[in-house]
Amino acid sequence: MGILSTDSHPLIFVLIFGRAIGVETGGVPYPIFALCGMSCWTYFSFLMGQSGSSIIAAQNMIKKIYFPRLIIPLSKAVVGFIDYLIIIALLAILMIYYQFLPSPNIIFAPIFILITIISALGVGIWLSALTVRYRDFQHVVPFLVQFGLYASPVAFPAELIIQRFPPWLSFLYYLNPMAGVIEGFRWSVIGGALPHHYSYLSFIMAFLLFSFGILYFKRMERVMADIV
Repeated sequence: MGILSTDSHPLIFVLIFGRAIGVETGGVPYPIFALCGMSCWTYFSFLMGQSGSSIIAAQNMIKKIYFPRLIIPLSKAVVGFIDYLIIIALLAILMIYYQFLPSPNIIFAPIFILITIISALGVGIWLSALTVRYRDFQHVVPFLVQFGLYASPVAFPAELIIQRFPPWLSFLYYLNPMAGVIEGFRWSVIGGALPHHYSYLSFIMAFLLFSFGILYFKRMERVMADIV
């Protein structure tokens, strides 16, 4: 499954959320609003789906020769990033079509793109190591991807969660690393109010997932050739 698959096509969000439900976007054309979220989420979900089974798929090579196993999930990140750039280019074309000027905050966009990569790599590295020991876990990943899509502020602003639910639930919501990242990238592109201060929870989670993911992967790497 590629990052540009139709499973999470922004047209779905335009039809369902933009028109049927009428999500409030503060005057921003909904296709632009949705694609801002989709650009980050599709890269994240690509690494979740591809990295989860990457080690198992390369088991023959792992058994025959030694090389740093971390290269395998990292290679998926490089492949996905190419498509990520394509989606960002599509976003730029869409903004030209709607004659929508990017926010002056666009200078911060590279920061949120970097955090997106770190977050996606963190989850991808975790999954690639986990599925070596727990093979059935790779079958759970597609469900996690679909759940995460609707649990992240891709099709709607995170303010809806803040406004409609108690603070403790909002706190839990932002433990999702992509919640703050998507809001931050959207703010950098289309402007509006600053991301909620809970967004820092998402950024912290992204770096924790990445750091501990590498540690767990390194521990598993010692016995990886024997298990696969």
